[in-house]
Amino acid sequence: MKLVLGAHIPITGGLETAITRSEELGLSAFQIFTRSPRGWVYSALSSKEIIQFKSMKDDKFISVNSHMPYLTNFASPNDEVYEKSIKSLKEELRRAHLLELNHVVLHVGSHLGRGIDFGKLRVASAIRMALDEITCECNILLENMAGQANSVGSRFKDLGEILGLINDKRVGVCLDTCHAYAAGYDISSHGGLQSTIDELDKYIGLDRVKLVHLNDSKSKLGSGLDRHERIGRGYIGSKGFKTILSNSALNKLPLILETPVNDYHEYLDEIGYINNIITEG
Repeated sequence: MKLVLGAHIPITGGLETAITRSEELGLSAFQIFTRSPRGWVYSALSSKEIIQFKSMKDDKFISVNSHMPYLTNFASPNDEVYEKSIKSLKEELRRAHLLELNHVVLHVGSHLGRGIDFGKLRVASAIRMALDEITCECNILLENMAGQANSVGSRFKDLGEILGLINDKRVGVCLDTCHAYAAGYDISSHGGLQSTIDELDKYIGLDRVKLVHLNDSKSKLGSGLDRHERIGRGYIGSKGFKTILSNSALNKLPLILETPVNDYHEYLDEIGYINNIITEG
């Protein structure tokens, strides 16, 4: 079995460095921030950046994706934050179109106490507005949340209802393994994983799940804490990832490592670990 394995790659030194770093690691997919993830201010992409990125990317990778900045909150009742979030999403879709990316991943957000129904409507409206204005062939992927207080999208049923409100095939789901486990989905066992897959299929549809963020969890099942850990070192554990990587609904999807590394070269250890699991399995 050949996995489509990738990682979140830094762009320090320019967007094109993500390509050379991904090649260095032997990846067939990768994810980037196309701008600073911790601020609202950004610079426009230059023609040189766009041409260089696309020419170097060419057809070398099966899946190339971006992640939205952290400050966005598409469920926010604060109008200023909400409008900034929509503007930021429109910009990311423009950038994704210019760079010919496959997916834009976003954290759904927090309703800040206004209630889950309010949050779902808010998210759907924000994404609908962005899609109505911006032309982009890439998908928007809603990432499942870890079950934090007031979060929207930690339950698959809620994600499915948001997709129904948006009603656009360009919107799908990115499954984060750490977030799912923290939200109470026991993907560390065969039975628990199968129940999780069944629930995904029931409320979302497996065809709408386009990407997997492959992360272990530093926190216990149902903790509601978003604490990523390196593969096999957390509560999901080695046995859990053997189960995940052997699941035909997930192992055919691009798998993106977002584990806590100090340097992207450290992903080599995890890539080797995952390949050993596949070889042994």
